[in-house]
Amino acid sequence: MAKLAVIADKVLTFFEEWTLFITVMVAMISLFFNVILRYGFSYSLAWSEELVREVILYTTFIGCSVAIRTGSTVRVDALVQLAPVLKFPLVIFSHLVNLAFAVVMIYFGVQLAIMQVESRQSTLILDIPTVYLFSILPLMGVLMVIRLLIVMREEILARRAAGRS
Repeated sequence: MAKLAVIADKVLTFFEEWTLFITVMVAMISLFFNVILRYGFSYSLAWSEELVREVILYTTFIGCSVAIRTGSTVRVDALVQLAPVLKFPLVIFSHLVNLAFAVVMIYFGVQLAIMQVESRQSTLILDIPTVYLFSILPLMGVLMVIRLLIVMREEILARRAAGRS
């Protein structure tokens, strides 16, 4: 089980980092050329702005999984500072809330993606089928579930190891 968690962590990290890097670089390059064309030649690329909008959506949703990996999710830790004994239960509660959110995103993301398939909608300029954009929601949910399970396992094992010491 530990080996599976390590492999899943490495695969997810590779996927997250490289897809985020590539999408952001493509968006930056297209914006760079759009700025040069706009101010140098008074010509603008309409598709560049739509591409950047889609990249922002992708990076936001895939970034949720990265935030769990790095421990960068939003938390209120005032109660933990007042009562340090409650740290572990509150951390687990926080992870369970995130897990519930991820499951909701999987369920409703699939529903939205199915609606996009049925309606055959696409983006205005790039003509990208919107099912691809809405499929990011369940993908984010799955990545978050896997990340949360890995993080929760690590925290439980660290807690057990600290209890033995």
